[in-house]
Amino acid sequence: MTNGRRGKLGIAWRSLLALATGLGVQLAVPSITVSAELADIRDRGYLIVAVKDSWPPLGFRNEAGELVGFEIDIARQLAQRLLGDPDAVELRPVSNRDRINRVIEGEADIAIAGVTLTSPRQRIASFSLPYYLDGVGFVTQRDRIQSLDDLQSARVALLNSSSTVTQVDYWLPLATLVPTASYAEAIALLETGQVDAFAGDVTVLSGWIQQDSRYRLLPEIISIEPLAIVIPKGTQHSPLRRAINQAVEAWYDEAWLQERAIYWGLPYRRERIELHRLLDPPDI
Repeated sequence: MTNGRRGKLGIAWRSLLALATGLGVQLAVPSITVSAELADIRDRGYLIVAVKDSWPPLGFRNEAGELVGFEIDIARQLAQRLLGDPDAVELRPVSNRDRINRVIEGEADIAIAGVTLTSPRQRIASFSLPYYLDGVGFVTQRDRIQSLDDLQSARVALLNSSSTVTQVDYWLPLATLVPTASYAEAIALLETGQVDAFAGDVTVLSGWIQQDSRYRLLPEIISIEPLAIVIPKGTQHSPLRRAINQAVEAWYDEAWLQERAIYWGLPYRRERIELHRLLDPPDI
């Protein structure tokens, strides 16, 4: 990345990024993966990708039972770039707990499954450039609530013991925070008017409002949480990581990621196209 590109973002963006993600310094550890290298994947003829099948609009099953979504599109587009065929990919649904483990244990070549890039995770796996910047947003049914300012003294529901609690408390110090144990409980509170809004990950909330048009997503996003492709750690996997990063860079330059995100109803702002370039971890 050139100094010119960094300069476009300014010091304020860098400070926000450091506060929001806390990526820190990449720590080198011995490789513990047995996943296939790029040459082996090409010899095999197809890519094995761990994905989500119940997280609309990232990855979910449509009415025909087919896997679709923003991340499914990325998996197929990556197969096209690496192997020349968008169908040269085996999609393996995984739970949240197993998203990274499947790659570490060699049961998948990579994972494209809503995984946020963090320092602790970088110690056990490698990551691509982010393909989307998720973050905490808000949904509401109330017409009088149009922006974050309208929530300053409101009642806001959020999942208990999540990082969202700290972030919302920082941005809305006068709001009443109502912890909930599940999304179902949050919906019940919204339906009965006991809270004015719900705070959660934009990727989750986008799927929520697509299923129920009574809800609206407010324009503000109060955190930066980069989603990236999980790649096995170790120098033997550097060719795979470089090839994936080249693909992600090309998709940004071609605005393909922007087009697919918008297609799947995900918020996408212009500054996100450049902001991802600050997050390129060392290639180890």
